[in-house]
Amino acid sequence: MTKFNRFNHLKSNSFTQKSAVINTPEQPQSAATLTSLKQLGWNGFFQQQLITEAADYACIARVSAHHRSQYQLLTESGELSLAIHQNMPEMTVGDWVLLDKQHQFVSLLERHSLFSRKAAGSKVEQQLIAANLDWVFIVSSLNDDFNVNRIERYLALVNEAKVTPVIVLTKVDLCDDLSPFITALRELDAKLLIETVNGLDKQSTQALSHYCSEGKTVAFIGSSGVGKSTLVNALLGESSQLTSAIRQDDSKGRHTTTSRSLHLTHSGGLLLDTPGMRELQLADCEEGLNETFADVVEYAKQCRFADCQHLHEPGCAVQVAISNNQLTERRLQSYQKLMREQALNGASIADKRAKDKSLSKMYKRVQSNARVNKRG
Repeated sequence: MTKFNRFNHLKSNSFTQKSAVINTPEQPQSAATLTSLKQLGWNGFFQQQLITEAADYACIARVSAHHRSQYQLLTESGELSLAIHQNMPEMTVGDWVLLDKQHQFVSLLERHSLFSRKAAGSKVEQQLIAANLDWVFIVSSLNDDFNVNRIERYLALVNEAKVTPVIVLTKVDLCDDLSPFITALRELDAKLLIETVNGLDKQSTQALSHYCSEGKTVAFIGSSGVGKSTLVNALLGESSQLTSAIRQDDSKGRHTTTSRSLHLTHSGGLLLDTPGMRELQLADCEEGLNETFADVVEYAKQCRFADCQHLHEPGCAVQVAISNNQLTERRLQSYQKLMREQALNGASIADKRAKDKSLSKMYKRVQSNARVNKRG
């Protein structure tokens, strides 16, 4: 059975085409009007896959939102909704999919980037956040929310996903002195892209507009209350996302975005807002961590022993760098902690996958034996 025929019988995957948006006095004009796949982020990487794609398809679509029971898709012809079925591959906002003439799922195209994390809480599984991004805005406000350790976590995930990070510091109008914040970030990476904005000032947010050029996809991540939704509204020129004030006693925010979704801008780019993530656990991102902590890794290469723990071993270049104020003890401890965390979570997820695969094989074997016994 071909890939096309295999999915063609899944009637529960049927789409419902939504009617075109008509601008009326009761319905405000949207931020932008879709005109082409290029505006949605289509490029040569995905076009090349069509040459080798064996399945028949009639339509190309991009996932614009992920709800509990369905995906929302954007196409050149309009917006579609797709009910989630267990036989479909797991998808996330930003993915590209191929559809047949009946608007049924055919296949998922290979991603050029994937942003994910370990699921919050005690769940032993990986959660997909977004795919096919060009930039990730790591948003932090210039108040008590600013936390270097948390920013390092975000950087590790973004670097693992092979996406360029941009640190966006919000609420600059409420900050009397920027220098301590900038200095702290430059200690992480001297070449780190940093923008400071006031989300309520249109002129201030223009600094972010050039990242949102036609066909480019930008994701916003950060904890609750840092101003992500306010920035989305500012860049779209409309109140497409709810906003709320922070708690004054601890500068912590309230969740205002509850699901991930893509928004078209007037400049042709796409914005992806994500719910605030208070808990951010790492898994299987050693490469991203090594890139984020490139300074620690470089010093470690100069240690006398390959298995140096950077404690009291002779010839430890890392401890020498700390003594010479070229590296901070906090930086080393953060790297070691995150490396242990991602290794432990990664092993747990791999173990669960292996158990699930073994259990699935057992179910199939039992079902097969039952069919044989019934025929006998």
